[in-house]
Amino acid sequence: QTSKMFGTVVVGVGIAGLARIRDLMNPMPSSPSEHLKLFGFVSRRSFGNINEAKQISLEDALSNKDIHAAFISTENRSHEETIRMFLEAGKHVLVEYPLALSAKAAHELWEMAEQKGKVLHVEHIELLTEEYKQLKKEVAGKDLVKGTLHFTGHVLDENKSGFPAFSGIARLTWLIDLFGDLTVTSATREKQKDKNYSRMTVHFQTANKKPLTWIEERGPGMRREKKINFCFTSGCLENFPEAPRSSVGLFMQDQNLFAKKLLGQVSKEELAAEKWRILRCLDLAEVIQQYCEEPEKIYS
Repeated sequence: QTSKMFGTVVVGVGIAGLARIRDLMNPMPSSPSEHLKLFGFVSRRSFGNINEAKQISLEDALSNKDIHAAFISTENRSHEETIRMFLEAGKHVLVEYPLALSAKAAHELWEMAEQKGKVLHVEHIELLTEEYKQLKKEVAGKDLVKGTLHFTGHVLDENKSGFPAFSGIARLTWLIDLFGDLTVTSATREKQKDKNYSRMTVHFQTANKKPLTWIEERGPGMRREKKINFCFTSGCLENFPEAPRSSVGLFMQDQNLFAKKLLGQVSKEELAAEKWRILRCLDLAEVIQQYCEEPEKIYS
């Protein structure tokens, strides 16, 4: 088992795809990633080669028996279709979040992977940052009174990235991972088309009926930034704790985790907890979208 090699292909060569190619070509010594071998990459654009990696056709990637796994780094809108193709071809899949742009599709894809006995791994590098790991330590064991997570960022093309509850699922993942299961109590969205501005505000309750708010705000020139205000019975946390820099890149950490799954080195409990978290966040994202898209209630 330890000498087992998994042929891989990277699909999509945007920022994440290029990082994937780099990390697959330079695995960390003595890490699970040494069991991954890059066969090439697939792109709609014509590149020829990127470094030593060669461009191959989608058909080749799907039919080649030496390719066991696909790293999917395409735009969000095409995740579902691409995952489906590779699972149908009997390949393991690593995909950048979000898994899909509807909860139904996400559950179907997960079921399909399980039926085929394939690993479906969703990248969540936001849980791997040192900043987040420190925050999680800081929050552990404290009693929440109320909290807000406010994200700002540049404008996204929603046709490609999906509704903000899905494209911003990294924030939702944080809240669920920090505070456990949540229920949506209300959600609204303000859009100013002429200004290319959008603000989604979601109100949740924790299992202990404590209020949490998530704001996802995007507009031209907005800095990519997260602000927190978590109040506990012991006091409020308004700034991120100081965090050291990690020596291992986030995509490499994620790639190591995927390789561990392929090698059967991740416990059933961990896999089940991760599955619950990923699908739960997607279920909530859908509920949020439904709330935001409800026609204004008119009271006569």
